[in-house]
Amino acid sequence: MNIFNKVALQGMKKSPTRTIVTVIGVILSAAMITAVAAFAVSLQTYMVKGAMEKYGDWHVEFLDVNDAFVKEQAKDQEVKNTAAIENIGYAALKGGKNPEKPYLFVAGFSKEAFDTLPIDLLSGRMPENSGEVVLPAHVASNGGVKYEVGDTLSLAVGDREAGGKELGQHDPYAAGNEKNAVREHLETNDQRTYKIVGICERPAFEEFSSPGYTLITAADSAHPAGSLSVFVTLDNPKGTRDYAASAAGSHACVFNDDVLRFMGLSNDNLFNMLLYSVVGILVVMIMIGSIFLIYNSFNISLNERTRQFGILSSVGATARQLRNSVLFEGFCIGAVGIPIGVLAGIGSISLVISIISKNFASFAYSSVPLKLMVSVPAIIAAAVVSMITILISAYIPAKKAAGTPVMENIRQTNEVKVDPKAVKTSKLAQRLYGLEGTLALKNFKRNKGRYRSIVLSLTLSVVLFVSAGTFGAHLKQGAERSAVNSDYDICLYTQNGNDDELFGLYDRLRTAGGVYESSYQSILKYSCPAAAGDFSQGSQKAAGLDGTKETVDLSMDIQFIEDSIYLDFIKSLGLSPTEYTGENAKLIAAAKVKNDRQKQDEKNSLIDLFAKNSIDVRIAPEKDGKPQAKQGQDVSITFVDTIPSDTLPTDPSEVKRYVFIAVAPYQLKDRFDGAGVQNQMGLTFLSKNPAQSTAEMEKMIQGAGLASKYTLYNVHKIFEQNRSLLFVVNLFAYVFIIMISLIAIANVFNTISTNIRLRRRELAMLRSVGMSDRDFQKMMNFECAFYGMRTLLLGLPIAAVLSFLIYKVMAAGGLDLEFIFPWSSMGISIAGVFLVIFITMLYAISRIKKENIIDVLRDDMA
Repeated sequence: MNIFNKVALQGMKKSPTRTIVTVIGVILSAAMITAVAAFAVSLQTYMVKGAMEKYGDWHVEFLDVNDAFVKEQAKDQEVKNTAAIENIGYAALKGGKNPEKPYLFVAGFSKEAFDTLPIDLLSGRMPENSGEVVLPAHVASNGGVKYEVGDTLSLAVGDREAGGKELGQHDPYAAGNEKNAVREHLETNDQRTYKIVGICERPAFEEFSSPGYTLITAADSAHPAGSLSVFVTLDNPKGTRDYAASAAGSHACVFNDDVLRFMGLSNDNLFNMLLYSVVGILVVMIMIGSIFLIYNSFNISLNERTRQFGILSSVGATARQLRNSVLFEGFCIGAVGIPIGVLAGIGSISLVISIISKNFASFAYSSVPLKLMVSVPAIIAAAVVSMITILISAYIPAKKAAGTPVMENIRQTNEVKVDPKAVKTSKLAQRLYGLEGTLALKNFKRNKGRYRSIVLSLTLSVVLFVSAGTFGAHLKQGAERSAVNSDYDICLYTQNGNDDELFGLYDRLRTAGGVYESSYQSILKYSCPAAAGDFSQGSQKAAGLDGTKETVDLSMDIQFIEDSIYLDFIKSLGLSPTEYTGENAKLIAAAKVKNDRQKQDEKNSLIDLFAKNSIDVRIAPEKDGKPQAKQGQDVSITFVDTIPSDTLPTDPSEVKRYVFIAVAPYQLKDRFDGAGVQNQMGLTFLSKNPAQSTAEMEKMIQGAGLASKYTLYNVHKIFEQNRSLLFVVNLFAYVFIIMISLIAIANVFNTISTNIRLRRRELAMLRSVGMSDRDFQKMMNFECAFYGMRTLLLGLPIAAVLSFLIYKVMAAGGLDLEFIFPWSSMGISIAGVFLVIFITMLYAISRIKKENIIDVLRDDMA
């Protein structure tokens, strides 16, 4: 070890507090970087494994190939394994209700295909020969055709053709309309008979735009099909696109982007950017806080050793040797702090993952557990980033010190300015602050470098804390707005279904295990004309309606609910049952629009859409979004603030800026229902065990052979998924706030305490000329106040602007948010700044007061 490194170690031993606080900062920095890296790897592994479970672990699919192509790919050194399926052909789905999906598509699976492509079996078993098939459940739910296990299918199988071109499953149905100018036709060439032995979920490899429902059978080795699709898994997924480009030739191929995107290998540039930028932003924020902390530590250390550097330079030490001495000090601090930080980061993220793993299972992949994955490259990267942070922090002040003239270092004139004009204070300040305050103010002016260092450290702490607090507050707001309590846990939704068929099914579904309450409702789409004078002040603009028109057609839903529920509702409102029931009954409606001028503490504040409490109007049913005036009828509507039952699930694309829902008893439905009127029907249930009840209901629905298209919603599960997701995000937000706050506090403590230590001689001289402990404490209190005020004057405006930018970014991401000004975070930061300053000052001053004045003066003059 050379002399310069020994001197660096002696300097660290001489200032143990500064060294310990710096090491703590390094530990926090390394722990946070390690935790971010370890969680990123763990989450990526979880998502990749989950996607493989759901979509299969293949990387690229080649379409319409022959057996020779399959064998050629199996021999390729880059290929790990292949799985082929036979494209046996298409058959018309008789009675199908979906015009975009009029076929059954028969796929013959090889043994490898059964192993590679996931099939979620709902009932029955897998096919064992080429005479058996597994049928997807969405043939019934989406196609409206009911089959059961044990049924026999006799199919005329053939190929789809359009314009002389053969079409496959990746080609949407060509109906010969505006979207597809050429109409396709089915050329049948074979007659096949299959026995249904199982029902499964829609296969993951079947695209939603595919024209055929995929029937899965076992490949017939005796009569192989001429057309195959082969799914290829590579040893190195990174080479997927290059491999596909070289191997495909004239064949089309499809990438398994559902898996590749989580590996960062898809062409989804937005997702790739999100995947890497989130981790990158967190690491950069941690590095900024850490660099500031460690930079200040080394900068202060060099101020302590300025004379020492000057003496070493005077006896021949080069600038490079001095820089290396400081970098060696940084390396020593890193050698102690980084290993501890890495272990602390792994331990802390392991604890966090154990807490959130169940929540992840509720909204992501339940079949794959979220586990801590300790990746050696990620840990090495975290350690390297931490060391780079330290060396950058050390190099900047080291370069500055090495470039300072020798005599300036020995005299220590580079920091303290004694120009009378520079330290002059006004008479007003002297009157306001007294002698002690004037001395504190003069110290700031004559030593601006140290003063700025402390103020910048405090400012950074305020900005980081308030920004992190704003982020957490808006996440909490999003969580509260998404945590909606629904009137039902399960909903069976259909459009234009048969009421008698649904009510017959309703009686069966009510008997499902766990169901303790049930109801039904129907919604008809109507249009209501409204004059400009009918709207309340500001509501027309808030609703996004055209203010230039004299009359505006408003979309209105009429919700028909059980007669008993409706009767209880009007009684609770104090309305007359005679007026609101019967053939000529008045309608009750809720018409609201979001208040753009709502206060921050108001949750989803709504204002009335109409100025009056009731209107008489002629409404008409909607067809393709346009009112059918010929079917219109006169109604009287009374407006209220709420409705008795939640409406049915709505497509996000249909959500408007205003709500206009009329409520009527089910007995009045025939009065408003007519030809062409869009009818949405919903059966709703409350259950003690929604998952079990939903599974039983699905079987009942399949057994009943429901003819209309339907969707069975587990609403309880959807809400739980949202709550779990927001819990996870909230947890990480608050952990991040705590860790950033600890770095900020360490930064402030280190900067202020060491600066006070550097002023030992100055403070000793003041005490030696008769300054009492009371006056001395008063002067230091003024310094604390000045530090705090100047920090807040600089930090709070920056934090406010940054908070608004954070809100805009989060709102742009699709969250329903209102800007929350960070009053609470600012209040905490104001109190925290003064508290940390005063505690640090008390600690540093108590150390100085214990020292002998003569020894301090003699030590600094030596």
